[in-house]
Amino acid sequence: MKKMFRFSLLAIILTVFSGCGYNTMQANEEAVFAAWGDVEATYQRRADLVPNLVEVVKGYAKHEADTLKAVTEARAKVGTMQISKEMLDDPQAFSKFQQAQGELSGALSRLMVVVERYPDLKANQNFLDLQNQLEGTENRITVARVRYNRAVQDFNTSIRVFPNSLTNSLLLHLSRKEPFKADEGAKTAPKVKF
Repeated sequence: MKKMFRFSLLAIILTVFSGCGYNTMQANEEAVFAAWGDVEATYQRRADLVPNLVEVVKGYAKHEADTLKAVTEARAKVGTMQISKEMLDDPQAFSKFQQAQGELSGALSRLMVVVERYPDLKANQNFLDLQNQLEGTENRITVARVRYNRAVQDFNTSIRVFPNSLTNSLLLHLSRKEPFKADEGAKTAPKVKF
């Protein structure tokens, strides 16, 4: 009879813990970290590509040095600002990182306006190739951000639903992760003047 009771108790405990969400929350947090790694990889690709683009454009647009300087400075600022996996829980650090990335995107947008103003830049095949690479990189960043936000949503949901929330509060103490948010003013379309 005691063996039957112990077996029943063990079965109940295993059933309770199999539905506690412990492994799910761990897997979801790892998915957030992996998605963040993808975002960092696409940022690194852009950081590696921008100096090459700037060098090619410098040869053709010496009179637009201010724009190129802004791109270089924004890229340098992005290069010095790193965010670790632990900082994903810190909304202020995450916001500063996102702001630096937004400044680089803005500088690159201004650079593209320079291209529109000076058609002779477009004639250079190297520039066209680099421009296509940059455009592809920006698209990759967008995709990586979307995937990161989905992973964050899945993770944040998994730590808030019952019984996972109970497991989290008692065992794991995981906190919500910050998703990417639109930059201030992103709702307003940029104005291009010639």
